Amino acid sequence: MATTKWSLDPTHSELQFKVKHLMITTVTGKLNEFTSELVSEGDDFNHAKVSFEAKPSSIDTGNTDRDNHLKSPDFFDADQFPLLTFDSGVLSEDGDDYALKGNLTIKGITKPVQLTVEFGGIATDPWGNTKAGFTLSGKIKRTDFGLNWNAALETGGVMVSEEVRILGELQFVKQA
Repeated sequence: MATTKWSLDPTHSELQFKVKHLMITTVTGKLNEFTSELVSEGDDFNHAKVSFEAKPSSIDTGNTDRDNHLKSPDFFDADQFPLLTFDSGVLSEDGDDYALKGNLTIKGITKPVQLTVEFGGIATDPWGNTKAGFTLSGKIKRTDFGLNWNAALETGGVMVSEEVRILGELQFVKQA
């Protein structure tokens, strides 16, 4: 079967993260600049290869001061490490969903991760483009990637949780 390349449609995709703040509420942010590529055997996504890049300088939580802190050396150090990458990713069927296993690099530190991917289907848009949709979810521990800044609270606990939830709605366009 022929190899098929799929490129991310950025206008119909989003990538978010969620982190507990003060251990009582969740703050949501997103990466505004990211790309991804998927290579499959035809329209079969089992064993497809996935790669991803994002610019931490594009972080947007809806608060400029917080965004600037996240871009600083306390967290992503976006000037020193301008890209987050995910590579060697392979989709494999896992029940009704897929497991996406690969290497995530943040701040120069690479760790293996596994994310859950739900296949939304394939459709043709009004301009004749074949598109595939996926919902991505998973969790990482931010301190595994050198994102160590935190502050202890007087009442116990910490300001920012170590667990980061990752959520994505991704649409890919089949390349001719």
